[in-house]
This record gives sequence, structure tokens and C-alpha cells, in this order.
Amino acid sequence: MRAILQKRALRFVFGANMISMLGSGMNSAAVAWYILQATHSEMALGIFAVLQTIPAMLMLPFTGVLIDREDRRRLVMMLDAIRAVIIVMVAVLAFTHRVKVWELYLMNTLVSAGFWMFWPTITALIQELTPGEEFVHANTFLLAGVQGGWLLAGSIVGFAYNHIGLGGVLLVDVSTYVVSFLCYFAVRSGRHVVPRPAELRADIVAAETALDRFVREMREGFQFLRGRRSLILLGASWALFLGAMLTGVVVTAPLSDQVFHAGAVGYGWLNAGWGIGAFVSALYTPWLIAEIGSRRAIAIAMGVLAICMILAPLSPWLAIAVLAYGAMGSARGISSVAMNTSIMEQVPQHFMGRVQNTFYFAGTALQMVVGFLVGAVAQYNLVAGFSIIGLVYVAAFVSANWPAGAAKPMHETSPAE
Repeated sequence: MRAILQKRALRFVFGANMISMLGSGMNSAAVAWYILQATHSEMALGIFAVLQTIPAMLMLPFTGVLIDREDRRRLVMMLDAIRAVIIVMVAVLAFTHRVKVWELYLMNTLVSAGFWMFWPTITALIQELTPGEEFVHANTFLLAGVQGGWLLAGSIVGFAYNHIGLGGVLLVDVSTYVVSFLCYFAVRSGRHVVPRPAELRADIVAAETALDRFVREMREGFQFLRGRRSLILLGASWALFLGAMLTGVVVTAPLSDQVFHAGAVGYGWLNAGWGIGAFVSALYTPWLIAEIGSRRAIAIAMGVLAICMILAPLSPWLAIAVLAYGAMGSARGISSVAMNTSIMEQVPQHFMGRVQNTFYFAGTALQMVVGFLVGAVAQYNLVAGFSIIGLVYVAAFVSANWPAGAAKPMHETSPAE
């Protein structure tokens, strides 16, 4: 693990992610709380969660090719800059008390477009910069920073929202994007593109139009997945996990507000429980994966998430719910490291963007359905809303345990590749 921190480029990547996720987490928590207080509607939060999926559904089928073709560091820098500009405009509206819910929806939708391109890109960049034997440790550092930043940010919002307001939170988010941009700028210089193996005869490649090449590269991504049952089941678990996790924003704020009557502070404690659990999981995740393997670690984590999600709204006291959120945060950390590591081990660098985007597309499609369903159900019965999310985690548990056979080596690709 020490070898990872000795790599200058990775230190900047990990630092950038922790800082930017702190701001993004504060943004997400503050906007969700503002919408709940402005509308008093779980359905409004359901719409908030679902709108995050629209850019993904439009972009993910196409951006995987771009991620595999371009310099991933420069893509991340561009995404940071664009999102910072969007958020600062809404921050001005918030400070002048003119911000409307629909404007927050629009900001969330536009920023999510960057989010859905950012994560496959950063994972591919980490794979590119990390020796194969260090994938587990690299993902542990990445997810510890991300979870520590993103989810502890929710607790900061809970404790500081009444003092700095929505505008103040959004400005903090903008400042973290600036720092993140500078960190990625320092990772390396020049343009770096992942080398690709010989694809087709030179005469065929020369005769291709830009559209022909794009379609062929998309097709190659699907061809790579064909017959890789272990990787497909891993992707199913990832998609189910993603759809459930991102829907959690719909029920967490109402849990504090309606069940425990603890307001923004209770919301902060719930987010703190999740964030601390996710951050602490970095201490034992590499050991757990080494002892029982990535697939079994994923299954255990999905089981914990399912049980705690179903039981959290039944807690008699806020403190017990916070502990349940801590357990879920820990399971989230374990599953993310195990899933990312497994994908890196099974997918060549020049396919990472396309393969990841396939899984993200499935996860966001599920989030669209689950977000609306949970929002509508939680409006009348919050416990039932939590249970729906828990059942999605149960499905991820089943996928992780489904017999998969031996993983197909990543170098076995189709003749077109």
C-alpha cells in the first residue's frame, strides 16, 4: 500500500478526488435538503434522483468510445471546469434568494452529465497509472477518499446548512472543483492515450469514415463482453448496487425529518454514519478481499446493505439508525473496491471505458425506475420505500452468488479486436 502513495501521479489523483467529492457531497446533500423543505414531498426527491439518470441514458452508450480513445486526464479536467461554471451560476441565484426548484433540477441534470462521464474516466485512468498487483490498494485509496469526502460532506451540510445556506454550500463545491482541476493538471504533462492492439487490415481502417470507426469501436465493446459470464454477472451486481445506492437520497432526508424529527442535524448524523463507515472500511477491505476473494466480499457487502436498509427506518432511536448507516457505508466501501478491482483485472485498458459504460447504463436505467417507484411509495409509507431499495440489494446479492465459472482471460478477444 505504501508503494501506491510513492507514485506522484496517483497521490494527485487521490487528493483531487477526495477534495472534489467533499464539495460534490455537500452540493448533493444541501440541494436534497432544500428541495424537501421547499416542497415537503418525497416524490420531489424521487424526481431529483431520476433526473440524474437522463444524461446517463443519453450519453453512456457513446462516451465509452471517447474515454478509450482520448487522454483521460484531460477529459477529467474538462469535466471539472464545466461543472464548476454551471454551479457558480446557481450559487449566485441562491445568494440573491431567487433560486427555484426547477433551476436546481436543471443544475443537477447538467452536473450529472459530467458525473456519469467522470467515473468511468477516472477508473480507467487509475487502471492506466497503477501496476496490476496494486489494483486492490489503488481502489481502496480511491474509494476511501471518495466516500470520506462525499459522504462526510453530508454531515457537514447537516451541521452547517443553517449558517451558510444553499449558496454558501454551492460556492464551497465550486472551490473544490478548482483545486481538483489543478491537481489533475499536475498529474503529468502532454497528451497520453492508451495504446491499442492491431485492429484490422490497414486498407480497411483507411477506408472507414469517422462514423464507421465509431460504430465499429462500440461493437467491439459488446463483442468483448460476449461469453464472459463472470464479468456479466459482476456487471449485473454493479448495476443493481448503483441503482439502489443512488436512490438512497430519496429516503434519507425524510427519515430524519419525519421519523426522528431531528431536522438537518439528524440528516447530518445519518450521512456521517455512512461516511465514517465507508472511510473506516479502507482499513480492512484489502485484507478481507485477500482472505475470501472479491466475489464473496461483494456478496457479503450486498447482504449487509440489504438487511440494514430494510431495518433502518424501524430503528427506535436515531443513534441505532446512524449505526445501521455506518454498516451500510462500510459495505459500500468493500463492494466498490472489490467490484472496481475485479473489472480492472478482467478488462484490458483499451476497453475500460466501453465496458464500464455498459454497466453504468444498466444501473442508471434501473435508478430511473427505482427512483420514481421509491418516491411514490415513500410519500405514503417510508418503511416500504426503504424496503424497495433493500430488495434491489437482495437482487445484487443473488447476482454476486450466481455460479459464474472461471473468468475468461482479458487477452482473449474477438478477431476484430
